Formats: sequence, C-alpha cells, structure tokens
Amino acid sequence: MRTRSGTTTRRRHKKWLKMAKGYWGLRGTAFRRAKETVIRALNFAYRDRRQRKRDFRRWWVVRINAAARLNGLRYNELMYGLKLAGITLNRKVLAELAVNDPEAFTALAAKAKEALTNKPTVTLPIAPQWD
Repeated sequence: MRTRSGTTTRRRHKKWLKMAKGYWGLRGTAFRRAKETVIRALNFAYRDRRQRKRDFRRWWVVRINAAARLNGLRYNELMYGLKLAGITLNRKVLAELAVNDPEAFTALAAKAKEALTNKPTVTLPIAPQWD
C-alpha cells in the first residue's frame, strides 16, 4: 500500500497561503499564484532592507549640505574641515543637529571653517632627475 501525502501537502500549502493573507484575488487564495507572489514580495523585502540604508544616507547628506550652505560651506568642505579638526561625528548625528539644533551645527561649521583656513600645506618632493 502506498503512502499518501495529503496532510504534508496541505500543511505546505497552508504555510504559503498564510504568508499571502490579504493579497488581492487569486494571489491570496490559489496556492501557485500565492507562492509566486510571496516569493516576489520576499525578494523585494530583502532588496529594500539594503536600499533603505542607502536612502537614509542620501537624506542625511542632503540635510547636511543644506545646513552647510546656510553657513557658507559646501558639503565636501564641511566634511573635510571636520576631519581636519578631529571631529568624528557620523552623518546621522550631523543631520540630526542640522535639523534640531542649528546653533550647535553652526558651531561645528565654524570649527570646520577654521580648520580649513589653518590647513598645513604639504609640499611634494621633487622627482629626481636621471641622466
């Protein structure tokens, strides 16, 4: 006598249909359509968890740049000036300061400006002349 897999199949189908709950039409009720849709949704979720990190960084840079320009600097000048001044704040914190505490951001921009003006000049060695 052969073994029948009714309970195993039903359990597997119910697992996918549970994940597809709330989908429109056959996407939420028919096993094959539900499974296709859930796999697609999971792929989007995986991709967009990484995309969200990029989006946040982009928003932070835009906010920092806007605040920097209010203080007479460009974004790259501000970041380089902060690096020269030894101030190691990440972009998330800088963006938060730019929005919620403009006075503190202005103080940081002033430090960056000062570090840029007092930047030590680097002289490159002259290449030897070969005969």
